[in-house]
Amino acid sequence: MSLDLIDRPQSGHDAEERGESATMFVTLIVERQLCGVPVLSVRDVLGEQTITRIPLAPVEVAGSLNLRGRIVTAVDLRRRLRLPPAPPGTPRMSVVTEQGGELYALLVDQVREVMSLKSSQFERTPPTLPGAWAAYADGIYRLASGLMVVLDVGRLLALAPDR
Repeated sequence: MSLDLIDRPQSGHDAEERGESATMFVTLIVERQLCGVPVLSVRDVLGEQTITRIPLAPVEVAGSLNLRGRIVTAVDLRRRLRLPPAPPGTPRMSVVTEQGGELYALLVDQVREVMSLKSSQFERTPPTLPGAWAAYADGIYRLASGLMVVLDVGRLLALAPDR
């Protein structure tokens, strides 16, 4: 699946020409909230997949899926962020990332576009961000279309203290 570069304040090239650093994010939606993960941490983006439940797995682990012969653990971001489950029959997408040599699929409501944002626009996580979001956020960007929460993939995937 290809991701289009749209809805960005300015391109990364424009920022670089002015001596400003820019970061590219894959944007996604979780319960109507725009989120971003650094594009360099994304290995693949998948449409709806067949997920096999894993017995005795933590509740936020939706199960596993097969990606070109590799077993990928699927983590439901709605459950991880303590949000209500997606309505039955709602198609979900997966953002595949690698952590510690293992592949993980972050289940999200939608994957949007790739955005290049100036580092100077980045803000630390505000104290008003709800607890579950704040625990997994690196910070925010204030965009014309609303707030984008930058998610820390490493913290999202730390499912148990021994990981």
